[in-house]
Amino acid sequence: MPPRPSVRLLHRTRKASTAPSPSMTLSMKRSRTPSTAAQLEVSPQKTKKLKLHNSYVDNSPFPEFARPTAKEASDVYNLLINAHPNLRAARSPPATTSNSARTCGSVPNVIEALIGVILSQNTSGRNSSAAKASLDATFGRNNFAAIASAPRADVVEAIKHGGLANKKAATIQSLLSSIKEKHGDYSLQHLTETDRDKRLSDDAVMEELISYDGVGPKTASCVLLFCLGRDSFAVDTHIYRLSKLLGWVPEKADRVLAQAHLDLRIPAELKYGLHVLMIGHGRVCSGCKKAGVGASCVLKTYLKERNLAGSMGSGGAPTGTDFQTGL
Repeated sequence: MPPRPSVRLLHRTRKASTAPSPSMTLSMKRSRTPSTAAQLEVSPQKTKKLKLHNSYVDNSPFPEFARPTAKEASDVYNLLINAHPNLRAARSPPATTSNSARTCGSVPNVIEALIGVILSQNTSGRNSSAAKASLDATFGRNNFAAIASAPRADVVEAIKHGGLANKKAATIQSLLSSIKEKHGDYSLQHLTETDRDKRLSDDAVMEELISYDGVGPKTASCVLLFCLGRDSFAVDTHIYRLSKLLGWVPEKADRVLAQAHLDLRIPAELKYGLHVLMIGHGRVCSGCKKAGVGASCVLKTYLKERNLAGSMGSGGAPTGTDFQTGL
């Protein structure tokens, strides 16, 4: 990995060992056109998200919690890729033919990726894919102006297959309105810039995305990972549960803080594959769930063997996650 440039517009890979540096917010870097008072308003939710993000750009929320190590992350990656050979752990470029709800935002258009990830929240892949397909059929694919100006009821009807349609419709229309107000167009393609002199850092991209109401760290991280090809580690319910099982985050960590911690601890080259593998494993393995006590699980076997080896080597009792309960 190249060394971190001092200019924030240049891409940098964050490392857990890097000393903290002052974080400049996106509003300080990008010009703002004060055409309306609304553009100058900052919601409490936005302020909270940006403050939280900037607090953990270079430092874990749990600085004394030195897990996972690079070796632990690599060991789990190898375990899962052998256990699930059919999962695509290698990164592939986003495709225009993809359904952005089914693929966690793996499409070239950034707004479409955001909408796809929003539709995928709190529902199955089948339902979210149907909702995205219906949205495209109703308004035209990536016809963001039509979606933004449509009556709310029409958008709700179009995405009703995905569940929470009222909330998601409001989020999508608010997102589109905010993007148009900020940039003068329904586009976030400046975030895809690859020229070294124009490319925004991962942190600047994250700040831009989470500045919109309804877009949290996990949604933004998915867009970074699958749409923009950046090294980011999104934490969903499966990854959160398995991270607790593996002892990779403190018990007190919520999902947001778990993501902030893991994004710094997991090596960049493993983030994509480990994200895909942990989600895939979490979906199909009953052995690592509460209801699956006693069922086989490669991760529980790994923990049992590691704890036993640690006990024999140190002469003390095994420590860490209880591999019987998985929690």
